[in-house]
Amino acid sequence: MILILDFGSQYTELIARRIRELNVYSEVLPHTTSADIIKTKECHGIILSGGPSSVDDDGAPSIDEAIFSLSIPILGICYGMQLIAKTLGGHVMASSTREYGASSLEINEQSSLFNNVPKAINIWMSHSDSVRQVPDGFQPVASTTTCQIASFEHNEKQIYGIQFHPEVSHTDYGKDILKNFVISICKTPQNWTSETFVERSVERIREQVGTKNVLCALSGGVDSAVVAALMHKAIGDQLTCMFIDTGYMRINEGKRIKDIFEDQFNMELIYVNAQDDFFGMLDGVSEPEKKRKIIGNEFIRVFEREVNNLNKPIPYLAQGTLYPDVIESAKFGVAATAHTIKTHHNVGGLPEDMDFTIIEPLKMLFKDEVRQVGVSLGLSEDIVYRHPFPGPGLAIRILGEPTRERTQMLQKADAIVLEEVKRAGLYRSIWQAFAVLLPVKSVGVMGDQRTYQFTCAIRCVTSDDAMTAKWAHIPYDVLETMSSRIINEVDGINRVVYDISSKPPATIEWE
Repeated sequence: MILILDFGSQYTELIARRIRELNVYSEVLPHTTSADIIKTKECHGIILSGGPSSVDDDGAPSIDEAIFSLSIPILGICYGMQLIAKTLGGHVMASSTREYGASSLEINEQSSLFNNVPKAINIWMSHSDSVRQVPDGFQPVASTTTCQIASFEHNEKQIYGIQFHPEVSHTDYGKDILKNFVISICKTPQNWTSETFVERSVERIREQVGTKNVLCALSGGVDSAVVAALMHKAIGDQLTCMFIDTGYMRINEGKRIKDIFEDQFNMELIYVNAQDDFFGMLDGVSEPEKKRKIIGNEFIRVFEREVNNLNKPIPYLAQGTLYPDVIESAKFGVAATAHTIKTHHNVGGLPEDMDFTIIEPLKMLFKDEVRQVGVSLGLSEDIVYRHPFPGPGLAIRILGEPTRERTQMLQKADAIVLEEVKRAGLYRSIWQAFAVLLPVKSVGVMGDQRTYQFTCAIRCVTSDDAMTAKWAHIPYDVLETMSSRIINEVDGINRVVYDISSKPPATIEWE
């Protein structure tokens, strides 16, 4: 693997994705990870990420210096480069001009890091400090008009530093630079594929579970479907799938789940109608984080209750947690300085006092990797390429109190959005398309009569992994059809708006 030590950069997870695109496994760990821990891993290379701090700040993030003695190739990016310089005896100073954005890099010396890269390329900079003097044994390699040392290396020790970000699309040949480090310098085998992931996961699951039983929580989305298929491949009849109908699901979701997993996969499926429980728990609740935590807690309580009604012990609960869920919830191996964007019900919303041991076989995967695993497991395209659906369901797409009446309105509006996206042939090119019900009423006119009803927002985005997203440029005629149908077919909505914000600064979901 390639280990990425995180110093708080907004691009850290993007580095991991770029490396995995080379069919090489990468993992993000805190910058506090010790050399002793790294020794226990099959690590071919280490990348030190960028970060918002200055290396000269009091309490600035640092590194176990013993890492430099492990004889493992190291690449420092931005803050990582500056940290290498300062730790090994170089000199870092605040720049007279902060560089943020596009710049031009001149490669002045031969370097294996820039093999087959033109001498002048466009790059993406984001720094206020720069290296003014390299440590002993290092050689400057590249520069920009305002940064004399934009890259350096110690060829013998295989330690490299670059002041720019090769992981972002704005940097020309960025993927080639990372490939040079990962493949040519680190000699990392390119064996990270969906097939090898399935093989290794099956082995790990069997080793962990043994002869015991596992409960899998199905939500209707691709993540839980892939988990169910993976667990079934590993342990067969030891798996029991359960679909809890919270009332906040899409229309006819229960029937669809039953058709897929009972008929197509011949798995044991238990359907639980818990709508009254969830609507009751969320009565009067409007705050997003409170909704998520209540739903996460109630999911576990319902599972525990239903398992107690079965005639067999089930100590394990399998969930479709993904890497973006883990990252956004500021859990598991991200920098201590990471901010919690939102609590995902299957990461931060779980109660501490639960009867299950959680199994999360997908927690180190991005969404596109999960889809590839689904294909390897034989899941149909309808399942594999289904748009993401949040664990808390429509409860977090209803701003304000998610009452039963409002949920039914949103279910109808959401169904219309998806129908029209599919009819227009846009479903596979859009990452996520859905409707949001706003607690905003406005005046309208229907049949010469005044109305005072809710507003519906349509949200369509394009993305690769949900870490970043852009609003989708839906044709006007498709938006017009969506709006007309929602207003005419959904009682209680008289106005439709289109969300044109990207992530960041907005999130994909509204709550």
